[in-house]
Amino acid sequence: MVIFSSGPGQSYVFSIFIDSIIEDIGLSRIEISALYMASTGMSAVLVAFVSRLADRYGPRIMLVAIGLGFGAACFSMATATNIVLFYIAFASLRALGQGSLGINSILLVNTWFVARRGRAIAMMGLGAVLSSAIFPPLARILIDNIGWRGAYAVIGAVAIGIIVPVAIFIVKNRPEDVGLFPDGSSEPPVSERRRAAAGVRSDTRVYTSFSFWLLALSLGTPGLVSTALVFHQTSIFEEKGLSATLAAGVFVIFSGSSAVSSLLAGFVVDRIGPKALYAFSMGALLAALALAVAIDSVFMAVAYVLVMGLAGGCHHIVQGVIWAHYYGRHGLGRVQGSAMTITFCASAVGPFPLALFHHLTGSYTVGIVVMMALPVLSVLALIRARPGGVILAEQPQPIQ
Repeated sequence: MVIFSSGPGQSYVFSIFIDSIIEDIGLSRIEISALYMASTGMSAVLVAFVSRLADRYGPRIMLVAIGLGFGAACFSMATATNIVLFYIAFASLRALGQGSLGINSILLVNTWFVARRGRAIAMMGLGAVLSSAIFPPLARILIDNIGWRGAYAVIGAVAIGIIVPVAIFIVKNRPEDVGLFPDGSSEPPVSERRRAAAGVRSDTRVYTSFSFWLLALSLGTPGLVSTALVFHQTSIFEEKGLSATLAAGVFVIFSGSSAVSSLLAGFVVDRIGPKALYAFSMGALLAALALAVAIDSVFMAVAYVLVMGLAGGCHHIVQGVIWAHYYGRHGLGRVQGSAMTITFCASAVGPFPLALFHHLTGSYTVGIVVMMALPVLSVLALIRARPGGVILAEQPQPIQ
């Protein structure tokens, strides 16, 4: 429910507002891409700070505070009257919606599940799928009827009305806080018992670890590529002779594809591990980039978003489980928060070079072709990475 409510701060919702904002405020597409990059950069910095607070105080109290701030950011978007206020509102929206809500939700699931972590992350991902299916068409309807400012106020009220009650009445920080263990087991996870018996300690270095950087940078590639494509999707479709309404409507197809692939990947990753699944998702992303260049009809547009959904669904599972897989669930915020900082920086950068290539060449094709190298390089980097403190894969145990 929290992940669903983060939609107003995500790229797939903001992309629906871009043209209306450009027309109202008078920014160029390059300027708003630069603003997006700066705002998402703030999100990247904040998520590392928030994740450490979650380690100290627990996700529950953090979600209450973040939920209230997120609603305020949506209302600020609706009332911003100049470029400075717009930047503050949008930066807050990205920092709280894209970053802080996501990291706290992921930390909760990784703390409550170990052997069944992949499928639990997949179930959580249904919130993102529903969000990307519901919020873009809803935003389009609201914009057409009450304007983009009123639309942000309405969806902000929806978000805050869900997040805060969920955090107060449902969330528990750790299973141990209520006398339980992960996965509903009657004892601690097998991997943790083995490590305790062997006296092994995880290497939780982040910014000074070469393997951490290889892993984090490779995992940042999908965010960079997919954000660039989604951010400019309306413009890309119009360049191909397709309508803005279609560009918003295909998010429903994207969501369906992402939902199915996420659910399947959640079960698969518990068996084969995250590296193999990541390689598959990068192959799908490469195919999606090729389809983006070839779009010339509604059929090709549908094929493009189907493959994009497949890549995104699989990567969502990898991103959710891989850090806990290698570093464990205790003190995970420090590691995963730092990794998400890098991922968000990659997402922040993505739209700008694509807008620049479009400005220089008059087309998105060259920029998309250049991006095709990134999935290949990211797989090579992931193969080379050797994170410290690897935790042995754990087979599901019967629930007691």
